[in-house]
Amino acid sequence: MSKNRRLASPTVGSVLERIGRRAARRHRSFILGWILLAITVAVIGQAAGGRTTDNFTIPGAESQTALDLLEAKFPAVAGDSASVVFESRAGINAPQVRPAVQASVHNLGKLPKVSQTNGKPAVNFAVSPNHPTIALATVQYRVQAVQLGTDAFTQLRHATAPARAAGVRVEYGGAVVDYADRPPEGSADELGLLVSVFILLFAFGSVVAMGLPIGTALLGLAVGLSAITLVASVTDVGTVAPTLGEMIGLGVGIDYSLFIVTRYRENRARGLDVEAAVTGAVSTAGQAVFFAGLTVVIALCGLALSGIPYVATLGFMAGLVVLVMVAAALTLLPALIALVGDHIDKLNVRLPRRRAAGERDPASTVWVRWAHVVTRHPRPFALGAAALLLTIAIPVLSLRLGESDDGNLPPSTTQRQAFDLIAQGFGPGANGPLVIVVALPTPSDTALMQNLAKAAGPPTRGVADVLPAIFSPDGSTAELAVIPTSSPDAQATNALVDRLRDDILPKAISGTGARAYLGGITAAFIDIAQRMSERLPYLIAAVVVLAFLLLMCVFRSVLIPLTAAVMNLLSVGAAYGVVVAVFQWGWAKSVVGLDSTVPIVPFVPMMMFAILFGLSMDYQVFLLTRMREEFDRTHDGRAAVVTGLASTARVITSAALIMITVFGAFVASSLPTIKMFGLGMAFAVLLDATVVRLVLVPALMELFGSANWWLPRWLDHLLPRVSIE
Repeated sequence: MSKNRRLASPTVGSVLERIGRRAARRHRSFILGWILLAITVAVIGQAAGGRTTDNFTIPGAESQTALDLLEAKFPAVAGDSASVVFESRAGINAPQVRPAVQASVHNLGKLPKVSQTNGKPAVNFAVSPNHPTIALATVQYRVQAVQLGTDAFTQLRHATAPARAAGVRVEYGGAVVDYADRPPEGSADELGLLVSVFILLFAFGSVVAMGLPIGTALLGLAVGLSAITLVASVTDVGTVAPTLGEMIGLGVGIDYSLFIVTRYRENRARGLDVEAAVTGAVSTAGQAVFFAGLTVVIALCGLALSGIPYVATLGFMAGLVVLVMVAAALTLLPALIALVGDHIDKLNVRLPRRRAAGERDPASTVWVRWAHVVTRHPRPFALGAAALLLTIAIPVLSLRLGESDDGNLPPSTTQRQAFDLIAQGFGPGANGPLVIVVALPTPSDTALMQNLAKAAGPPTRGVADVLPAIFSPDGSTAELAVIPTSSPDAQATNALVDRLRDDILPKAISGTGARAYLGGITAAFIDIAQRMSERLPYLIAAVVVLAFLLLMCVFRSVLIPLTAAVMNLLSVGAAYGVVVAVFQWGWAKSVVGLDSTVPIVPFVPMMMFAILFGLSMDYQVFLLTRMREEFDRTHDGRAAVVTGLASTARVITSAALIMITVFGAFVASSLPTIKMFGLGMAFAVLLDATVVRLVLVPALMELFGSANWWLPRWLDHLLPRVSIE
């Protein structure tokens, strides 16, 4: 009865088999369809005018309440701002300098979309009291930076031409400049792609075979990135999304294609014709691709648990690109293989000798010997590998979340120089003032605001200054700016925010009927960090449970998904440890292009977990699929481990090298956030493909023996039938 029901229900393998056969027979239609899809999505996305933007909202956070109240009651300051810093050795008030600076400030007030307050441009100008050679003009716009576009920076430069003509140094910062003059990202993707070409040439020994994964990944990436642009036309998508999509898409796209091309060549070596070889590759290796990709998507969609719409959208966009890459590997790649047919081994490259069709792979003997060594001594290998991963993960105990600001940019950028000049002239806290927004019980209650300013100002520990209160047009709301003594990313600033919220503000307004909310960009980033810290355990639990259930359905085992989850957690923990050691502790920071240590950007650990946990399943699924095939054939646990490792080690090593190259290339980015992603993921893949897959997995598989494949009969009946064929 159970057997008949299984035969009547199509398995994943049978569905993929039909897809592979159809792609092989109608390969020209499949290829043309993908080309038309890429063109269509790109054209629609561009026509829709989709643009990425960094719109952080933190539902339920105090800083979000403060921002919402500001936007409702102070429409003139609802937009972003730009900081224009002037420096002159002669002094800002020198006769030959002052007129030029004043003319520049006047021009700044005439720029498009600059706010007006009481009929005057909202441009605040101040000369540093301690360093009269430095002055700061803050230009307040009534719209967000994304609405100003990249022309805003050019307009700022034109407006300050009189000062620069007078020999005054002018630097620019703030949200408007950060968006309009983002540092160039360089050519990380091109570098990763170039190295991937050489790795594939070495793996396949053929230009044609190498071109298949590259072509599949590039066309799939074109569709995926265009889809992100299309989505950005209807909802907010972070500016990091395309870079993340490109990073992950290139890695998984090439890897997935590598698995299928390798299985196709093995099938041809066994004597199967082209159509049968393509069909067999898609129905077997395609299953590993399908389930590995599904695990990645599940992990990325788990970012919805972050409670931050910005982060959730980043996860959805990265998941979208992965889905496109899986679809390309299962439909476009088989069509391309069928198109080239027996020409797949043409244009041989004279690298170290490659095996001929049907010849035994010389590398396999090395892996066979290695597998025997590990399986003969499983305990010391398992303990040693686990100890190494735990040691590397130790720095994660010192993890401190915080936002990377302009002070972490390269010294050559105008934003970094403006940041340093503001800190020098007005104190480090001037780069990230805190904003107290007060809903007043009595309109324009100056006495209450004076008492509040006195309570929150010096000599309060950590406060450098408090600016005069500003009342909304209807007098119902007031704004008070607090300048910390420490920089925005300093631990002391976090402590000040906690003191103001938990102690100082509640006492100052007690019994008045007023409501006070502490906000500003610095407080918002602190709230994001706290929200991420609170939600990360939920994300980890949800992703681990879902991945466990998926792998249990795939491999019909309890122990396999359990050990996979533990090993993947060890890999991710080690990656966290490396990121903390380099970026927070400063170990080898110059190697990755950092001038100073930086806190870990709040959403990086959460996104790294989702991405790495999913990607680490790629090799796990591919390796265990072959082990399962061998165990079903021989029912010999050790033979399954040895054969599975020997037959997949070279492919996994090549795939890991590609991933490491693609991710590692992004360490050259000028943005610390992208550096963190690139370094963390590259190092995690390195550990996962070596310590975990080549040592820990075979050692544990040998220790557990046939128990690896045990599944209670009652559970077998409950689980959906998605077994690997």
